[in-house]
Amino acid sequence: MAVANEISATNAGTLPRLRLKALWPLAAFAVAAAVVPLLVAALWLKVLTSVVIYALTAASIALLYRKLGQVSLAQVAFMGCGGWVTLRLSYGIGLPFEVNVLAGGVFAAVVGMIFAYPALRMRGLYLALVTLMAAGGFGILINVIQFPNGGEGFLGFAVKAISYMPRPWIARSDEAYFRYCVGVVFLGFLLIHVHERGRPGRAWLLIRKSEAAAMAVGINVTGYKIWGFALSGFLAGVAGGLLAGNLQLLDARSFPPAESVMIFALTIVGGAWHWYGAVIACQHC
Repeated sequence: MAVANEISATNAGTLPRLRLKALWPLAAFAVAAAVVPLLVAALWLKVLTSVVIYALTAASIALLYRKLGQVSLAQVAFMGCGGWVTLRLSYGIGLPFEVNVLAGGVFAAVVGMIFAYPALRMRGLYLALVTLMAAGGFGILINVIQFPNGGEGFLGFAVKAISYMPRPWIARSDEAYFRYCVGVVFLGFLLIHVHERGRPGRAWLLIRKSEAAAMAVGINVTGYKIWGFALSGFLAGVAGGLLAGNLQLLDARSFPPAESVMIFALTIVGGAWHWYGAVIACQHC
């Protein structure tokens, strides 16, 4: 009885600390959204908006590495896929910005699921090489078809006629769009947190330690690996759509394959096991 009371007292003291710890990311994002637009010039605000966006991509890399031990060097290609679909829907159909970005994220998630199949057989250096080759293939493909710029036809590309993609109606100015991106990126971090604290996170952790042990306790290793790559691709695709809104026009030079290597390295150095590691990493992007 005394032991039970001691455990209850310990849990009662630990729970408030855990809740306080969980509030730190919310406080950091709220302070950034409120203060940064008031302190920096217009050019630096654009740069910092890109930093916030790339932090979501870094978080998607950290998710795969931290939970599944997988190395993906194709996240910039996922960003490009999401950005391409976002621009195409914006120019061709004129859907709301949020719908365009979500559609870009879903498309990148599907591409991520395709990329997950090599991960079923490969790990480490071999998987890194496969994903890097895929990023290189995307670079070649996008140099051929280009990003939509308001032209006619399915590709929507024209050499002379260029129009800028409209931002969401609540974030027309650079200051408002910075705050908008901070909010979306926070939701992305929250989505990662929910997955890590739930059943997928526990399954991923066991798969990382031992796939044989995971299969022995009835975990669908194939399904959870595909799930992880799909979530990672979705987050990177959303980041690509946000980047399209920040620049309002994308170029094939925006997503070189070498940038995937750089973002992965910075993510690991910045700290793949902490939420602020992605933010630290993208200070140097």
